[in-house]
Amino acid sequence: MKLKVYADRMSQPSRAILIFCKVNGIEFEEIHIELSKRQHLSPEFQEINPLKKVPVIVDGRYKLFESHAILIYIASAFPGVANHWYPADASRKAKIHSVLDWHHLNLRRGAAGYVLNTVLAPLLGLPLNAQAAVEAEKVLVSSLSTIENIWLKSDGPFLLGSFRPSIADLSLVCEIMQLQLLDQKEHDRIIGPYKKVQQWIESTKNATKPHFDEVHNVLYKLKARLSVRQSSKADGQIKSGNKAPIISKM
Repeated sequence: MKLKVYADRMSQPSRAILIFCKVNGIEFEEIHIELSKRQHLSPEFQEINPLKKVPVIVDGRYKLFESHAILIYIASAFPGVANHWYPADASRKAKIHSVLDWHHLNLRRGAAGYVLNTVLAPLLGLPLNAQAAVEAEKVLVSSLSTIENIWLKSDGPFLLGSFRPSIADLSLVCEIMQLQLLDQKEHDRIIGPYKKVQQWIESTKNATKPHFDEVHNVLYKLKARLSVRQSSKADGQIKSGNKAPIISKM
């Protein structure tokens, strides 16, 4: 029976699962769960994942949620997945787990929180929270510094000094890609100081092409729409500011 992947491509972890399956030639059925329409809150989806989140996989009668667990399962259970994604060696495997565990409490909390409270909240019918954005940015910047100076400190272009990507590289890069939704100046302000991080992102893209860009296309399209909206808003403010003052007649 074909693997089923319940995902929303706007979800960073969902994108990681989809790219991983495509890169490794795993046959699967993608079932779209649109978070913006609250489809993940439906009773039908709750039967698949009581936590009401994506991604989820169903492999026969086996159901699994949480993206890192899914990546580990697919890498271990499906033949043909290259060893570098999730090595058989226990010490290398443990180091990948250390990055994945760190990710959830650091990079994910910072990146997701910052993008939500600066860009995405209104699109989801939620209010922007300036204080939450400030706190998330602190975590995000600290996380990028950790990646730059600790996880990427060795010679290899990938995490932990590796010369081939692991599931940790894919998971973390998909997380950082959510920053594409920021205004370009804001994106460059945050990412700009981290040259190793930028090169690592490009290395991961190249190692997973053409699937990386294909799966991220939904993000690129939303970025384009947001850019048009921001330009229109700026033009409107300029025109409003150039209006001649109305002089009342006495």
